[in-house]
Amino acid sequence: SSAIRAIFEYGKKRIAEVGAENVFDFSIGNPSVAAPDCVKEALASLVLEGDPVALHGYTSAQGDAAVRKACADYITATHGTACGADDFYMTCGAAASLTISLNALSCEGNEVVVFAPYFPEYKVFINQAGMKCVEVKCSEEDFQIDFAAFEAALNENTKAVIINSPNNPSGAVFSQSTIEKLACILNAAEQKYGHSIFIIADEPYRELVYDAETVVPFIPNFYDNTIVCYSFSKSLSLPGERIGYVFVSPKAAAHDEVYFAVCGAGRALGFVCAPALFQKIVPMCIGKTADLSVYKKNRDILCSALTQYGYKVVKPDGAFYLFVKALEEDAHAFCEKAKAHDLLVVASD
Repeated sequence: SSAIRAIFEYGKKRIAEVGAENVFDFSIGNPSVAAPDCVKEALASLVLEGDPVALHGYTSAQGDAAVRKACADYITATHGTACGADDFYMTCGAAASLTISLNALSCEGNEVVVFAPYFPEYKVFINQAGMKCVEVKCSEEDFQIDFAAFEAALNENTKAVIINSPNNPSGAVFSQSTIEKLACILNAAEQKYGHSIFIIADEPYRELVYDAETVVPFIPNFYDNTIVCYSFSKSLSLPGERIGYVFVSPKAAAHDEVYFAVCGAGRALGFVCAPALFQKIVPMCIGKTADLSVYKKNRDILCSALTQYGYKVVKPDGAFYLFVKALEEDAHAFCEKAKAHDLLVVASD
């Protein structure tokens, strides 16, 4: 079990023992805001008025064609990125999207670069796909990319780079200039090593930004060899429903082969036909979000209080996490002390 899941399960045990009001669980990325009304309305409409056989039946392996077209139409309208239904593969959430994409790209000896701090399951997913995880630490001052360290990490075995912006766990958002520089470095590396290097953009928090001036660049508009892994878990507050997609940029080199590899990896991993009911909800709710103002209020309260208490916190621009520096060198020991007060937080490795 991951540290996050282990603490989450401990929290459930403590809730049964002392009551939910006495346990403060910050261990897992469960949205604390209800799904928007459009989800309830869509569910009611589908269940009460839809064909009950078709509603719960199989869709195409890569997802219902109408749902994939709705995703394509939304991306085209929102980001100006011309695309179609056959650029999308519907999945059981972002974890499935990531594992499918990594397995689709994997060849023996390949490496995948991740920017630390990062969601710890990346390493599990990368290793499971038969590749090596290469960590590049971001700046501790603002959690932006250390480009000198990044360039030093690239070599002939580099197959992909995972980008997570807004980031879990730092909340950092990479600017357009950062993405442009990243793309420039990768284009040069592709020329140097003679093969494609993909950006895998992990984007479950795309809509979760706190200020109007914060723009999350859509990476396929800046780098052709991009695969986007998206989930509706955070934007619509539906983490338990497991619905998302893989989007292969239509400008990617050997696009059709990459898309077929995604379909093949989905088949090999058992991820054919994402949950049909929640696939059908996507066209009815795409572009909508839960009440994100709650997360901004929580961020401002916690950042202000923790800073006053003497903690070092880099104020996040997005997502719903705080990456706080512990008041001692051993973060695990610090978390155990917090645990004694039923305050459940996760240590960073």
